[in-house]
This record gives sequence, C-alpha cells and structure tokens, in this order.
Amino acid sequence: MATSADSILDGLDDAQRAAAVALDGPVRIVAGAGAGKTRTVTRRIAYACASGAWDPARTLAVTFSVKAAAEMRSRLASLGVGDAVTAATFHSAALHQLRRVWPDIGEAPFPHLTDDPRRIVAEALARAGGGEADPVTVRDVQAEINWCKVSLIAPDDYARVCAATHRRPPAALAPDRFADVYRMYETVKNGRGEIDFDDILLMACHVIDEFPDAAAAIRSSIRWLTVDEYQDVSPLQHRLLTRWLGGNRDVCVVGDPAQTIYSFAGATSYYLLGFADEFAPLGADVDLATDYRSTPEVVRCANRVLAASPNRGDYLRLSSGREGGARVRRTVYASDEEEARAVAVQISRLVAQGVDPGRCAVLTRLNAQQQVVCAALRAEGLRYRVRRDAGWQRTSLADDGGERLAMLEALGVAGASGVTVSTIHASKGLEFGHVFLIGCSEGLLPYGSPAPGDDLEEERRLLYVAVTRAEDTLHLSYARSKDGVGGAVRSASRFLS
Repeated sequence: MATSADSILDGLDDAQRAAAVALDGPVRIVAGAGAGKTRTVTRRIAYACASGAWDPARTLAVTFSVKAAAEMRSRLASLGVGDAVTAATFHSAALHQLRRVWPDIGEAPFPHLTDDPRRIVAEALARAGGGEADPVTVRDVQAEINWCKVSLIAPDDYARVCAATHRRPPAALAPDRFADVYRMYETVKNGRGEIDFDDILLMACHVIDEFPDAAAAIRSSIRWLTVDEYQDVSPLQHRLLTRWLGGNRDVCVVGDPAQTIYSFAGATSYYLLGFADEFAPLGADVDLATDYRSTPEVVRCANRVLAASPNRGDYLRLSSGREGGARVRRTVYASDEEEARAVAVQISRLVAQGVDPGRCAVLTRLNAQQQVVCAALRAEGLRYRVRRDAGWQRTSLADDGGERLAMLEALGVAGASGVTVSTIHASKGLEFGHVFLIGCSEGLLPYGSPAPGDDLEEERRLLYVAVTRAEDTLHLSYARSKDGVGGAVRSASRFLS
C-alpha cells in the first residue's frame, strides 16, 4: 500500500482509525459532539481513494448544508483527493442528477424551482376559500406542507395521520380543510410549471423508480456513498438513499442521536438507530465518544443534561480529550436587559484580554431573544453577527454566491470577526471558545414547558447541542422576569437541576 495512503491516517485515535479503515459493506459511525466526525469521515474517503480501494469519480458524500459540503470539499482537497469526489447536499446532488437525465426521459423542459413558495401558499389559501391570509398563517401552512412532503404524507392521508397522532393542523384549520389547501398548493404550483424544494427529492425518487435507464445512469455514479448527520434524515431522504443504493451495500452513515433537533421538520434518528437492523450484517459499527473540543467541565455538564433522559440508552456518554478548564458558571439576573448587559460586559472583558470576538457566542432559544442582546453588544462597542432560525432547509441549496460564501466560511476567511448571536438551531455544527447560553429557564428551555414525551426530549437534545458548542468556557444564565418588575417569575430549567 502506498505510503501516501498510510500517512492520511496519521493523528487519528484508535476509534477514528477503526472507522477510517472500514471501507467495505454497511458502516455506521456514531460520533458524539467534538469527536472529530468530519476529520474521520474525510480521512476515510481520502484513504479509500488514495489506496485504490475506491474510484473517486464514483464516490458521493452527502451533507445537510452547503457550508458543510464546502468544508468537506476543502478538507478532501487538502488530503490530495481534489475535486474528483462529489461532496454535496441531498438536494444539490439530486438536482444535478435530475438535470443530467432529464433529456432522456421526456421532451418537456425541466421545471423551474420556485424562489418564493409563500406566494403559492397564499394563492392556495385564497383559492381554497380562506381569503387573504396574514404572513404568519402563510408561514405556518407552508411549514406544514413541507413536513407532509418530507414525511411522505399525501393530502388524502393527512386527516388519518392527524387522527392517529393527535397532530393539530396550523392556523386552526380542520384536517380536511388543510388537506384541501395542500391539494390546491400542488395544483397552483404545477400549473405554473414550478417545483418546490421538496419536489427535487420526490422527483428523483420517481425517476429512479419509473425509468430504469435513468436509474442505472444515476446509480453508476454512486458506488460508495457516505451520509453525514444521518440522525437528521427525513423519510423522504431515506427513501432517496435506498433508491440511490439499489442493491449496493457500500454505504457509510454518520451521526449522533443526541443531536437530533429538527424533528419538527420531519427529521428522525429512527434510521440511524435502526441502521444495524436495516443493513445487517454491518461491515463495522464504531462509536466516537471522545470530545476533543470541550473541557472536562463542559463535557460533564453535557452528560448531565442527557443523564435524566428516558432515551439515555440511545446516547453516547462523552469523555473529554482535554485537560481541565474553568468551571461552568450559572447566574440568575433580575431582567432580560440586565442579563444581556452582563453578558455583553463579560464579552467586552474577554476582548480586552486579547480574545478574538469571533471566539465568543451568545446562544438563544428564540429569534425574539436576540434584540436585547444586540443592543447590549452595541452599547459595549462590540461587533456582532446574527444567525436566526430562517428555515433550516434553505441551507441545503444555494446559488453560486452562496457556494462561494460557504467555501470562504469553511476556509475561515469570510468577513470581519465579531461576536456571534445565534439561535441554538442555527449554531449546530459550529464551535466557539466562549459560549453564553441565555434564557435557561422553564418556558424557554424547554420552550413552552412541554409534558414528558417527544417534544420534551427534543428540547433536552437542543440544550445538549448548545452546551457542546463551547470549547473553553460556558456561561448559563436566565432572568427571573422579562422586565424585573412584575409578571410571572421564571424558574431554572429542569434540565439543569
């Protein structure tokens, strides 16, 4: 074997190396936060290609965001693989495949990808007898249509799903009324010759199922498949994955059940947890449980968050690969404004001590919490950038400008440094030296104080994701009330008791 291939494995720990050299058959890698997941996966791909075991031109690595795909391409290039391996999102890979085979399966032009599905939803609501809808109603109905499509629920099945699962349609619509709007949405969209984001994957599945020659052409380019963030696949994405594979078993999935935080959008850890049964026998099943990102103090906090979960058997217990650091600080403030001011002052002190403001982050559960934080940072003269929940799927498909920005971010050269103010959802996949997690109270974390069940577990995992963004220091806080004067008195999050 070539020395260059062996050198690719240098620096991996025993578990990472075991995963990187497992090149044949179905492979599952359960990688905890900070455990070197991307490092392991890219080394595995580069090693397989450099050793001659894989053909780079027939190797596909699928991620969930344009930025993650850009980072993977950057790392593979640094390992000598270059552009031969395809690293892309589900949606960009499927869209490329569809456009490549489209001329061979029909004479109609390829449909236009709608740039604003909200206007189609608004028209569907109006034509279904709902009149002019407000923006919130349009947003909520659009989200429910998206959920139906990624969950493979057709309009005719929606009412039965609601009855079986006690799901409530948005905007106070009855299930049958929502199904009418859903049908009208499809009618309006199809009448315009347009497709939406989810149609890309639905069409790819249909083409592979119904057009054997096109299916063979698509599968010929996917001999070795790697799927990152497998805990977040939807039923629709899983269906496409099985179509891509056909009878092929050279698939590697990577994920962490404890970081499933998009269930509201159809994501589920079911396929990651059930991978060993679905694809038995496995070629390898490897756990990466050493967190090289966070201090032992942060890791202990993260483990405590999950320890009380009824699903704790599904989650890895992390150990830290670092020396001891600062204790995790917990603070209670009188008001939201006082909390924001105190956090801004602490960050200002860190910056005065020489800390890059880009190494600091303030994490929130909701977009609405960010305004007071930004005002406090401005008062301290600190630059900042805001990351909001704006529809997680939008990060899966980008134009050329988005691709370029994603690559610049992956290389660490995009824009001036500033404090990151981010929702927890938008911080997933990121890491910061100093994390300030505000609003750690009942009603915010968990949001709405849900009863025991799936919703509560999602909130627990969300807190776990927030905690594990921290490398060196972690500050947890909440305010007793909104304005410090009256109203309901908040209590600490049950997850931190």
